[in-house]
Amino acid sequence: MNFEEFQNQSRLYVIGSLEPEELEEFEKARKKFGKKAEDFITACYGLHEAFALSLRPAKASTAIKDRLMSMVRARKQA
Repeated sequence: MNFEEFQNQSRLYVIGSLEPEELEEFEKARKKFGKKAEDFITACYGLHEAFALSLRPAKASTAIKDRLMSMVRARKQA
């Protein structure tokens, strides 16, 4: 695996999308590229977190809220 392939795999690694056999190859390349690899993975995590924080949470529907509250009441009574 060259470094460009490693970079592509890193993006998938950060979001947890590598298959077990890909993960094994990725870890070998990670060791091979050393600090350069670790720096790139760190940058990918930073971008991933920034993207996640930029998303607006979906509004919970009334049905979901009602179901949750009924579950809470049921637990209190048990």
